[in-house]
Amino acid sequence: MGNLGQTLSQYWTKIQGSLFPVLEEELDPLTEKQQQLVVILELIRIEQFIPDSSGCEGRPQKTRSAIARSFVAKMVFNIPTTRALWDRLQSDKNLRRLCGWENRRHVPSEATFSRAFAEFATTELPQKVHAAVIDKAYPGTNTIVLHNSRDATAIQAREKPVIKVVKNQKTAPKKRGRPRRGEVVVKEPKRLQRQLTMTLEEMLNDLPKVCTIGSKLNSKGHAEHWIGYKLHVDYADGSVPISAILTSASTHDSQVAIPLATMTAARVTNLYDLMDSAYYMDEIAAHSRSLNHVPLIDKNVRRDKALAAERKAEARRREIINFMAPETVRFRERTTAERGNARLKEEFGGRAVRVRGHAKVMCHLMFGILTLAADQLLNAVMVQ
Repeated sequence: MGNLGQTLSQYWTKIQGSLFPVLEEELDPLTEKQQQLVVILELIRIEQFIPDSSGCEGRPQKTRSAIARSFVAKMVFNIPTTRALWDRLQSDKNLRRLCGWENRRHVPSEATFSRAFAEFATTELPQKVHAAVIDKAYPGTNTIVLHNSRDATAIQAREKPVIKVVKNQKTAPKKRGRPRRGEVVVKEPKRLQRQLTMTLEEMLNDLPKVCTIGSKLNSKGHAEHWIGYKLHVDYADGSVPISAILTSASTHDSQVAIPLATMTAARVTNLYDLMDSAYYMDEIAAHSRSLNHVPLIDKNVRRDKALAAERKAEARRREIINFMAPETVRFRERTTAERGNARLKEEFGGRAVRVRGHAKVMCHLMFGILTLAADQLLNAVMVQ
């Protein structure tokens, strides 16, 4: 682990040597989940990112900090709703005091929790804390990530999808047939081509973010549909989420590869970009090489005619990837992305999206991403 292991080991030694003994004197015996929460809160220090509200109207900073810690606890305990979180704080003394309230009277109402969450969504609090945690764990260019695994996962939402409006073809009919000799036809560049000359902010603003209907083929080849969004995540070795972007469910995975790679490159230094066949595009591979990375992308037989001609049965698809033996071994590391998405959904609130709107859904998921990142980083140290 190198410098990364030394940095995280210092936090773990501090927690074991000083923090746990103090908590054991002040609180009842901590459960395993409560100890996990203590370690994560100590690593991320989310209260340091709450702006000072002294001298201003509204709740004091201490209350906002406690609410922010409570939302982290919500992900650690995989609590589905804010109401369930409030009830848990009322009945669990240890959890309440770990979040920052001495007794039940100090816990604000459920409405205050909702207003605070809306504020966190607007200010992108979990995104900022997550970026700081990654910067702390992977300082500068001293720590190199070997494999960056990219994948997307479906996020179901409880809101009405936006139906795509079909343009009126009568207003701008296309010319039929081939162009005349000497006639120059200017084609509008596709999104991937435009992204090669855009800044990260421009790329993010260009991506669709409304709730739509998504569709994909499962492992058995059957179509699955869902209403909501799609979360695109880059994972470092050990299933540590480095960057995440939320788009409409109908957005193809390849449309987010370049902005996601640009965001990740600003945070860590990695050597290999591992992607499945959904990212089999020349623009994506070229952008990866421009970042001095080695792209390892699964071939898509439907787009590669030479590869499709060799294939005689679907069962042989995995056997004809044009990788050398070392690259084949490295490509197997891409399962870290699938394991990370599975943990996010099963353990850190990815399946319990109860808020509406892109900003709030992203805030909810980023609290989960933040908690997952801290947990995976600390697990790597504890395994050592």
